[in-house]
Amino acid sequence: MMRYLGRMIKMTLDMETKEGMMEYCKKICERNNWILQKDKQTLNDLIEGLVKNKKRYGYQSCPCRFACGKRELERDLICPCEYAPPDIKEYGTCYCNLFLNPDFYEMHEEKFLQIPERRPVEKEEAVLEYMNKFYD
Repeated sequence: MMRYLGRMIKMTLDMETKEGMMEYCKKICERNNWILQKDKQTLNDLIEGLVKNKKRYGYQSCPCRFACGKRELERDLICPCEYAPPDIKEYGTCYCNLFLNPDFYEMHEEKFLQIPERRPVEKEEAVLEYMNKFYD
């Protein structure tokens, strides 16, 4: 359902601008009862990474993970990635610390948490195998 909502939001925003991407992320938060990272520099860096990936690949691939530009290998990493809901439920934050539980700052002293990678190794290996074709 989140992916569907994301598509509906993307249609009306220019996600190749920082303003449009920020608005997209705010709408994702509204629909999922999340909040955005409060540290302005971290938030700005993440938004810039999403915009850069949107311009480069045509989709907002997670800015904290390696991207190859082959959409079918990275559908699970289109922000918000499919790992965000279980990560936020378990740790209070997504992998990038872009999306947070509303009580994140009451529950954690740190502004940024490093959480374990939930993406299966097989998916990462498929991306690396695809990229190696260009360097062999």
